[in-house]
Amino acid sequence: MAEAPRVDGRIDLDRPRWQQNTYIGRAKHFFSVTDPRNVLLTGSQLDKAKELLKLYREKKEPAGVTDDQVYAAKKMYESAFHPQTQQKMFLPGRMSFQVPGNMTITGLMMTYYRSTPAVLFWQWINQSFNAVVNYTNRSGKSDIPESLLLKSYIAATTCAVGVAVGLNKATVKLPPLVGRMVPFAAVCSANCVNIPMMRQSELIDGIDVLDDNGEVVGQSKAAARSAITQVVFSRILMATPGMALTPVIMNALETKTKLFKGRAWLGAPVQVGIIGLILTFATPLACAVFEQNSSIGVSKVEDNIQLKLREMNSKAKVLTFNKGL
Repeated sequence: MAEAPRVDGRIDLDRPRWQQNTYIGRAKHFFSVTDPRNVLLTGSQLDKAKELLKLYREKKEPAGVTDDQVYAAKKMYESAFHPQTQQKMFLPGRMSFQVPGNMTITGLMMTYYRSTPAVLFWQWINQSFNAVVNYTNRSGKSDIPESLLLKSYIAATTCAVGVAVGLNKATVKLPPLVGRMVPFAAVCSANCVNIPMMRQSELIDGIDVLDDNGEVVGQSKAAARSAITQVVFSRILMATPGMALTPVIMNALETKTKLFKGRAWLGAPVQVGIIGLILTFATPLACAVFEQNSSIGVSKVEDNIQLKLREMNSKAKVLTFNKGL
């Protein structure tokens, strides 16, 4: 897989290492960004990586520094620092924390799925974690109002808990495998509420769309709807393998083996481990489904943007926009 083009023979630190116009290139990029091993990096290591990149930008890096060392520093930096504010992010909100954080919460949420108090507690914990991730990875240019964050948090938590409790009651007499799927339905429902609410200002005001020259030609609500739809789909796709396959695996282990006989306590760690293994691959592969800089046909955007393009004598057939994560 070809790496992204260089600038004057040097690594372009503002672009991903791999070309993003292919799925494999995007997958490699997100495997790097979400690598859970980055959680173990110390503050000193992260600060040294930031300093090396600063020196490299200024063409003052120490003699003998190799491309591999620069790429390693870039990987560490991108795992912990906000891309716009350059501030070190809160650890539980970093993308590299997604696998260990989600595997623990999801595993326990799927283990204790029958008890109503447990459902309330773990759905609350899950949505609290999502709120931390959304806030930590917010845009550095337009902060998320605390009131909007709170409304999104309450709405997503209420939706997730409502779906989980309601389906638990509806499936109480059905086979155990059906009941094990309840947390998955709750998480999917919460994603469909949480993400649009977190980004409702984009739906109201639109997001920047760019022409062939990279110039902003307007703010499009149609592009915002497309962006949010893609993100919701990716988040649900990310959760699907772990939350759909794990119940099948656990049900088979419980009914066809003696693994848990007399060892009921083993269920939680086994389930967490299975989900962790799946999420290690599902997280970056789901993020890579759509390009970060997505596109929309000119004919699908608002009339005022089309008019502006005609006035500019633009030949653009499609416009691009950053869809977010």
